[in-house]
Amino acid sequence: AAAVGVVRPARLSYGRKSVAFSPYGAYWRDMRRLFASELVGARGVAAAWAARRQQVDRLMSALGNATGPVALDEHVFRVADGIIGTVAYGSVYGAEAFARKYERFQHVLFEGMDMSASFSAEDFFPNAAGRLVDRLVGVVARRERIFRDLDGFFEEVLEHHQDPARPKPESGGGDLVDALVGLCEEHGFTTDHVKAVLVDAFLGGIDTSSVTILWAMSELMRKPRALKTAQEEIRAAVGVNGNGNRVQPDDLPKLTYLKMVVKETLRLHPPATLLLPRETLRRVEIGGYEVPAGTRVLVNAWAIGREEASWGPDAEEFEPERFEAGGRHGKVDFRGAHMELVPFGAGRRICPGLAMGVANVEYTLANMLCGFEWAVPEGMKAEEVSMEEAGALTFHRKTPLVLVPTPYVPSA
Repeated sequence: AAAVGVVRPARLSYGRKSVAFSPYGAYWRDMRRLFASELVGARGVAAAWAARRQQVDRLMSALGNATGPVALDEHVFRVADGIIGTVAYGSVYGAEAFARKYERFQHVLFEGMDMSASFSAEDFFPNAAGRLVDRLVGVVARRERIFRDLDGFFEEVLEHHQDPARPKPESGGGDLVDALVGLCEEHGFTTDHVKAVLVDAFLGGIDTSSVTILWAMSELMRKPRALKTAQEEIRAAVGVNGNGNRVQPDDLPKLTYLKMVVKETLRLHPPATLLLPRETLRRVEIGGYEVPAGTRVLVNAWAIGREEASWGPDAEEFEPERFEAGGRHGKVDFRGAHMELVPFGAGRRICPGLAMGVANVEYTLANMLCGFEWAVPEGMKAEEVSMEEAGALTFHRKTPLVLVPTPYVPSA
């Protein structure tokens, strides 16, 4: 399927120059390969793990200093934001002057996410009448303001990275912007191509990771047995590595139950409830229905993950054990091979940042579960943890997740 011709993403992706919204073809293949190589190649992997350690260390310190209930949403968002921001912008991310501009960027970014998830008159009536309605109700003006604000921020970032007086990164070093600027010179891309890829990185990388972590913690608090099983597994692995209460990257492959928790969370709470709109390239038959070429297709990942025909009568229940090896769903994964679980899409349009996002979730969640005992606030029962959903592009919790962390002290 090709990227669909909806209006808002076209503007915010710089005329469909982003990986997510560019039409299928040679340009999309090249940009996807370059984007993925910078995120999961040797340089990207090293930069990401350094950023994860730094941000998770800050999270653990903040939680350790808490003296009562903590609203986790802001803490978890800062971790995901810090990882992506450090990988994209390098050392400038932590500068005070940059932080002030970046705070404004975050606000505009979320406005852009809301707009990307909503429909406009022109989507339903792609003609002059639809465009006129959008102008009259202010949709066009809002879209242009968001675009100008995002573009202005990215322009400042590029000017900083192209400043001749800026210290040059060592060979193989630098950040994502450095790499993209180099690719512009090598492949003849414009600054709009760089900005479009940065939109991909931030729209797809921050909110999705933090939302998944918060839903996982919500589900675990309502299932004390699952919470205990996950913590015991993690602490057993950490006890062997000799690093106190901190999970290391090398520990993650051993954490089978944690991976089942993440998988079950993604089943019930996919980061994008509706995958990005696509358009059929040719006529196809799906479930006995003929779908003509050029048809806009919306895939409901949320409904697919809760389908009783695939998951059984307990499809609405949080049961990580359903993914145990040897069980009915033991081999089901979310990397595009099993159509009953597609939180990141599938096929050639599957999310190119999947590996990075999953690593962010697993590493952060593992350290939170290892380093602390978790409880609901006094006077509240575990089953009273709200699971109400809200949002558009991503379904996040309607209310903040407030929990009480107590530093874990291993028994002698």
